[in-house]
Amino acid sequence: MESKKSSFTRPVRHDQRGFTLIEILVTVIILAIGLLGIAGLQLTGLKYNQGAYHRSQVIVLTNDITDRMRANRDAALAGAYEITIGTDANGASCDGAVAICDPSAIANADLAAWKQALADNLPSGDGSIERIGNVFTITIQWDDSRGQQDPKTMAVETIL
Repeated sequence: MESKKSSFTRPVRHDQRGFTLIEILVTVIILAIGLLGIAGLQLTGLKYNQGAYHRSQVIVLTNDITDRMRANRDAALAGAYEITIGTDANGASCDGAVAICDPSAIANADLAAWKQALADNLPSGDGSIERIGNVFTITIQWDDSRGQQDPKTMAVETIL
C-alpha cells in the first residue's frame, strides 16, 4: 500500500526573540504619561486638603472667640469685643494668680489671644467682630493663594 502524501505544507514559524526598540519606547511613553497623571492627582489632592484644613481651623477659632464672649457676656454686650480687620488688640495678660482683671481687660486679653491664634494658624489670618444688639458677626479672612484660589472670608453670626 502506498501512502498518500498530503499537499498541505506546514508554514514556517518565525520565533520572536525580543522587543523592538519602538515597542520599548511606546511603553516608556505610556508609563510616563500615567505617572504624570498620578502626580497631578496628588497635587490636586494636597491643594484641596490644605483648603479643608484652613476651613476647619476657621471653625475652631470662631468657636474659640464665641466661647470667650459667652464667658464674659456682660463685657461682650457692652461692646468690649468689637474689633475690625487690621486692628491689633491691646491685650494685657490676665494670667496668673496676681493678675486682677476687670471684664474689659479680660475682653482685651481674649481679643489679643484670638488675633494671635488667627495669625499663627492661618496664612495672613485676621478677623473682626461686629455687634448689632445681641447679634455678633464674626468674620475671619485668610489667604488661600497657595491653593490657587482667591483669598477666603468666612462670617458666622451668633446671639449672646
